[in-house]
Amino acid sequence: MVFSSVTFIFLFLPIVLLIYFSVRKEFRNAVLLISSIIFYAWGEPLIVLIVLCSLILNYLFGLLINYLQQKDSKLIYHKLTMVFCVLLNIGLLVYYKYTNFLVLNIREIFNSPDIFSNFKYIALPIGISFYTFHELSYVVDIYRKVAKVQKNILNLALYILFFPQLVAGPIIRYHDVCDQLTDRTVDLEGFSYGIRRFLLGLAKKVLIANTMGQVADSIFAIHANNLTAPLAWLGIISYSLQIYFDFSGYSDMAIGIARMFGFKFLENFNYPYISQSITEFWRRWHISLSNWFRDYLYIPLGGNRKGKFKTYRNLIIVFLCTGIWHGASMNFLIWGLYYGVFLILEKTKVIYFGIKFEKTVGRIYTLFVVIIGWVFFRSETLHQSKNYLYSMFGLAKTQSIFTLSYFITPKYIITLIIAIIGCMPIFRNKFLKLENRSIGITQAVVRDIFILAVTVLSILYIANMSYNPFIYFRF
Repeated sequence: MVFSSVTFIFLFLPIVLLIYFSVRKEFRNAVLLISSIIFYAWGEPLIVLIVLCSLILNYLFGLLINYLQQKDSKLIYHKLTMVFCVLLNIGLLVYYKYTNFLVLNIREIFNSPDIFSNFKYIALPIGISFYTFHELSYVVDIYRKVAKVQKNILNLALYILFFPQLVAGPIIRYHDVCDQLTDRTVDLEGFSYGIRRFLLGLAKKVLIANTMGQVADSIFAIHANNLTAPLAWLGIISYSLQIYFDFSGYSDMAIGIARMFGFKFLENFNYPYISQSITEFWRRWHISLSNWFRDYLYIPLGGNRKGKFKTYRNLIIVFLCTGIWHGASMNFLIWGLYYGVFLILEKTKVIYFGIKFEKTVGRIYTLFVVIIGWVFFRSETLHQSKNYLYSMFGLAKTQSIFTLSYFITPKYIITLIIAIIGCMPIFRNKFLKLENRSIGITQAVVRDIFILAVTVLSILYIANMSYNPFIYFRF
């Protein structure tokens, strides 16, 4: 079930809200937990067993770690328990997400398709990367004593399974939300904010991301021999806008839904395409993932406290893991390494645009690097990435029966202009402040009329659409 489906908007969410506000407060977590299990099991009921088993294991590990701390046992027992728990979680993630990749590569390395001849393809549980990181956040926060152990397994289950962030994030660190599991309130202002945030995210997804995605998918499907430079640039620019509005739109919807139930999630995107460096880009793009890797990998490795060499080593490790986390392919590994290298170049000041009049140059440089990076992210193989880059820079001899006018329709042009404006905070600062207390009555009326208009367009689109992918579902 996706947020931009008729089933979710007109059936699932209204029913859950109605039941949630009809019961007493002590039963509301149970309502959300049951609803979340139904949401997750909607398409594949059996995969619920995987996340439930994983949840129980981490619940028991949390209790064990807390018990060892209370008994003041030797630190070595704490560490061994923690290490075993982390390895178990990572092991489950590796098994389901990377076993197919490892088997295929071993066969290629030894040029023998008969290796692992009895191997059967392992289906990837939806959202496993996200809920695994939630579980790791819980046990590590207990180990570090930055949050209290959750003795109520239903409350822990709600943290892991809460449907707005279950299958595609944002990644919520346990210490950021633990108090809200038992103490939260919903007022009219917060609820109306949640509705506005959800509807705005819905419009970003169905009106912008889907329009850009149709063009991107069509161009990436063109054979390399027929892919000219203008078409290649149009395709990757369209994809760059698709992935931003798809994922930021989903995050907006998740944050909005959570707010309707009283939860306050941290922001996940902050206009990354206006960044003046790759370092700034990763402070603005997928913020919850960046914060997770910073807190649970980069800092434990030593961060930037143990000299320049180890700082650079830690950056490479973190971004290799960032790439691999996104998917089991060489493309994602190269994509992560690619960003790690640019971050090191910026830290060493080999690349630097800090002078005031060079800020525009910094933005152009950042956009260029990011767009090139998306080629690896979008392509299915390294071979396709290479051919696509060759086409972008005119290094391939190509002829195409397609022209730009085939893809650049009036609808595309209008959507492109709106998307470019939407990548900048200008519109938000002027018209789309979602909190009522931050704007006047006239601005609020203009904002709500705008949101109503795009909502009507979104519903019309949903009623007639056949193209509605969520990119991050596969991670």
